[in-house]
Amino acid sequence: MSNPIRRQDDEQGTGVVTKPKTRTKRPSLYRVLLLNDDYTPMEFVVIVLERFFQKGREDATRIMLHVHQHGVGECGIYTYEVAETKVTQVMDFARKHQHPLQCVMEKK
Repeated sequence: MSNPIRRQDDEQGTGVVTKPKTRTKRPSLYRVLLLNDDYTPMEFVVIVLERFFQKGREDATRIMLHVHQHGVGECGIYTYEVAETKVTQVMDFARKHQHPLQCVMEKK
């Protein structure tokens, strides 16, 4: 950061201090994706989408079908920390219920 710049306004030595504007960089965003497999029940994927991604039944079903038909589907876009947490939560939940469902994140 540079120091404030002083501008002389009059002969008595009073002045105005101006500060350079700082720009905050937006955080990188990450896509959270579900990967298709041949073993995880479709209803379980819908439950995951509703529970961890706050999707309604209709949206969750649509995303689940997209994953089923195309092999991968986007659940949401988040900052790194949020995306990482969601991936961990989904993976833990799937393992707890003995499903091989895979959830990954990739930089947008």
